[in-house]
Amino acid sequence: MPYIKRNELGQVCAVSLTPQEGHIQSTREDAPELELFLEQLEDDQQRISGTDMPLVRVLEDLIDLLIDRELIRFTDLPDAAQNKLLKRRHLRAALNPGLDLLDDSEKSIY
Repeated sequence: MPYIKRNELGQVCAVSLTPQEGHIQSTREDAPELELFLEQLEDDQQRISGTDMPLVRVLEDLIDLLIDRELIRFTDLPDAAQNKLLKRRHLRAALNPGLDLLDDSEKSIY
């Protein structure tokens, strides 16, 4: 059974698989509260995960803006970051070929 910690209202506020200070071993009676706590954690994780992809796009646009304004060079980024950005650019271009507003002569390689 996991170890739980309760807040001043008696609600489960933390769970651990190992004994921790302030935690007590849960019992079968704690199961409904423990299940509710774990569901809330899952809901919180899903809410934050839902913002990941839009944030990735913001970061890509920010990197492009910094490069366009010559505040950084693409080659200043670590190789792994360069590879990931290039892969995403190629995937986006393949998925949205109609959105390519520049012809090949206008594109620059960083």
